[in-house]
Amino acid sequence: MTSEPARPAGKYVLFDVDGTLIDAVENQRQVWGTWSAQYGLDPDEVHRVALRTRPMETFATVAPDRDPRACLAALHELEDEDVRSGVYAAFEGATELLSALPSGRWGLVTSNYEHRVRGRFARTGLPVPDVLVDAAAVAEGKPSPVPYLLAAELLGAGPQDCLVIEDAPSGVRSGLRAGMTVWGVNAPVAVDGVHRHFGSLREAVPEILAFAT
Repeated sequence: MTSEPARPAGKYVLFDVDGTLIDAVENQRQVWGTWSAQYGLDPDEVHRVALRTRPMETFATVAPDRDPRACLAALHELEDEDVRSGVYAAFEGATELLSALPSGRWGLVTSNYEHRVRGRFARTGLPVPDVLVDAAAVAEGKPSPVPYLLAAELLGAGPQDCLVIEDAPSGVRSGLRAGMTVWGVNAPVAVDGVHRHFGSLREAVPEILAFAT
């Protein structure tokens, strides 16, 4: 009988991207607003649904009579254009934090796509880690535990050694279901279930570094 290879000792940090490291709230609102106009829908209602569902679920709710593949293609075109020309920034403290974390000890877990994350990180000067789990990497997105479990596996980490940094309820549930420690940032009140809450990423930086280094 063979034993599993020993995992390297240490702690690992897994970050959500939009709303956690990158301030993309207005970008998302504008993208969904433009998409809504193309389909003659109420942009506020569409955005409200989009905040808590994946795109295909959003389409099924707000435009059930439309071809979801066409809806998704239109959304992707708008999102790619936003990466090229949109105005957004990293949250205060993000550059300092990611630059200080040990290589191989952190990764990104996003419901977006890798090429958009890389485009935004290049424009904001944030470093990209070796491990980046995006929407295309998993069959089940947040709040399923699958994305965070995959990231841990790629890092060679056990869930008990991982700290998840999130801003949204679905991401928090994903991290909790994966058996990880979850801290919430960039929200005025704590998301249900988080182990610690910080009003901003900036406030959390020293605590995250103390956990990981």
